[in-house]
Amino acid sequence: MHVTDRWAGTENLSSLVGAFRANGYYFPLRALSAAEAASYRQQLQAHELATGGPLKREYRQKTHLLFTWLAELVRHPLIIDAIEPLLGPDLLVWQSTFFIKEAHDPGFVTWHQDSTYWGLSEPEVVTAWVALSASTLESGCVRVIPGTHRMDQVPHVETAEANNLLTRGQEVAVDVDEAVAVPMPLQPGEFSLHHIRTFHNSEPNRSDDRRIGFAIRYIPTRLRQMQIRNDSATLVHGEDRYGHFELEPRPREDLSGESIAYHAEIMRRRSPMYGRA
Repeated sequence: MHVTDRWAGTENLSSLVGAFRANGYYFPLRALSAAEAASYRQQLQAHELATGGPLKREYRQKTHLLFTWLAELVRHPLIIDAIEPLLGPDLLVWQSTFFIKEAHDPGFVTWHQDSTYWGLSEPEVVTAWVALSASTLESGCVRVIPGTHRMDQVPHVETAEANNLLTRGQEVAVDVDEAVAVPMPLQPGEFSLHHIRTFHNSEPNRSDDRRIGFAIRYIPTRLRQMQIRNDSATLVHGEDRYGHFELEPRPREDLSGESIAYHAEIMRRRSPMYGRA
């Protein structure tokens, strides 16, 4: 099936590309039905129930290396179809991150650019932010500042606020006009896209339900890691003709000893990027 066939009657890819290039974001797109999103949420919460609490902090990064159902999600055809016209056919997942805010959670995310500490050679990175529960204004959905993707990297300051969900508490050190901020509410199974340079934030969850988002960071295979040695990524589409990243294995079962050990090693290599993680 050709890439555009799966989107026929739902989303116009040329409109998606044009709007993303102009604004640095696009939403909403749908990858999962409401029932499928509920199934993904159920699998997360079954793991949490079995382990006696919310997903461990150390498991919230690169989680697709630990769980088969997330390895499936990062390869979802409808997400790949939205990413391919923006980055090309040869795609790596460089990172995945769970952003979970409990009901009435004071956790928030300051205005920042994703590119600040990642060390990648080009700002050609797109995040697909997949909602596994409703992400609304009340629950603290992602907000963006249109057009900021056209800016270079701006200075950031690191804060020590305990409720900041970013590992370094980073925040742009420039004025942000919140009057032009655009919220990106999503229903379960929908996803948004934003560019690595786009200013974005989110506010606390003031709702009675959890806000569960899974952010997938896609890059073209030509990019290099300029900050740390032996970085890794997952090939999800096309081929890797460059070999700039160690290609990550797909987990054969959830939380196998092999996948836990590999994930721990990858996180050790990346620790300089995460600061106080």
